[in-house]
Amino acid sequence: MEIIIPELSESITEATISAWMKKAGEAVKIGDVLLELETDKVNLEINAQADGILEKILIQAGETVHVGDIVGAIIAGEAQLPEQGQTAASEKPEVEKAESQAPIKSESIEKSEAAVQTKSVGTQAAKSELNLEKASPSMRKLARENGTDLSNANQSAESSKGTESNESPTVSKSMSTPTETVIPVVDVDPTRPVERQRMSRRRITIAKRLVEAQRTAAMLTTFNEVDMTAILDIRKRRKHAFLEKHEVGLGFMSFFVKAVVGALKAFPMLNAEIDKEEIVLKQYYDIGIAVSAKEGLVVPVVRGVDRLNFAEIERQIGDLAGKARANSLALADLQGGTFTITNGGVFGSLFSTPILNAPQVGILGMHTIQKRPIAVDDVKVEVRPMMYIALSYDHRIVDGSEAVRFLVTVKELLEDPESLLLEG
Repeated sequence: MEIIIPELSESITEATISAWMKKAGEAVKIGDVLLELETDKVNLEINAQADGILEKILIQAGETVHVGDIVGAIIAGEAQLPEQGQTAASEKPEVEKAESQAPIKSESIEKSEAAVQTKSVGTQAAKSELNLEKASPSMRKLARENGTDLSNANQSAESSKGTESNESPTVSKSMSTPTETVIPVVDVDPTRPVERQRMSRRRITIAKRLVEAQRTAAMLTTFNEVDMTAILDIRKRRKHAFLEKHEVGLGFMSFFVKAVVGALKAFPMLNAEIDKEEIVLKQYYDIGIAVSAKEGLVVPVVRGVDRLNFAEIERQIGDLAGKARANSLALADLQGGTFTITNGGVFGSLFSTPILNAPQVGILGMHTIQKRPIAVDDVKVEVRPMMYIALSYDHRIVDGSEAVRFLVTVKELLEDPESLLLEG
């Protein structure tokens, strides 16, 4: 039975074999994991479809495969290891047989070969004398200074020439290739060691998509800042009761998700995408939450957030983040999404410009909370917990004034958390 790469999804046609879980010659059972595939979104496992032995592996780990490729084969039977000494014993008669069948030259053949060799030596000597006479004085002088035997050099040249003329063009070219190959010399400074690592398929895909997003979209970013005093106060007063009731912590992300939904309802163009020469306005709210995993950034999607309460949002975000870090996200967890939120603040980022998650036309960037002096009124200054927020948008369909007002709406909703209840 052939091991074939199955259909992965509509958007995934190729993958990289990250590892084989079984070795050639090893017994397998139905359902056993044979190999793991790394795609640009998630890692997938390929299971055995029959009992037997993994007869052979055709494509090794690290190589790229496509849907429909045959990567190995399973045969019926049980794995058997050869007994000790069996291989050596079975090979010995073959060696003796090969030695006994070695060709033996007859005396007449040896004499003929000797005659041919004598004639060849005489011819080469004659040619060498002729070539010595033809050598220029400068060549002779150079040979004397370097201690070079010019006759030997000429013999080597003639021998090489004769050999090439007797061979076919194809053989001559292939035989001369090694002597013509120039190996570049790379200077290695031992005081500056380097290490080269092969990029994972996911990292390659992330790089391509980020560059593509910047190349195809007219991306701009607008900034604002949020006074987090009210949200911090609610979390301080309510976090224990919230945890006991819902068995999940009350984080910042649920507030931001709700604020984004309220702003998207007011400015629906940021919940759209461009399809050729049409604008697709989406009447639902599936928010992607960027999560940093070992293999790179992934954006699982929380669906229908406008119909979820704070606890449900926090629970789903926690579940998706856990799957991302355990590398167990399903393709369905990553597909779709109408708008994205990314939180660089968890790493200490104070200010950044997020890149669009195409084909979406808007992404909100959160940052770290920093206490700063803020003018409360004309005469009063207070130290407040402040957060910079950034909105990157596609200027092809989102005007600058619309983007600014969207971000102001997010700011106002966050600074008045009770208004989020009216939005939900």
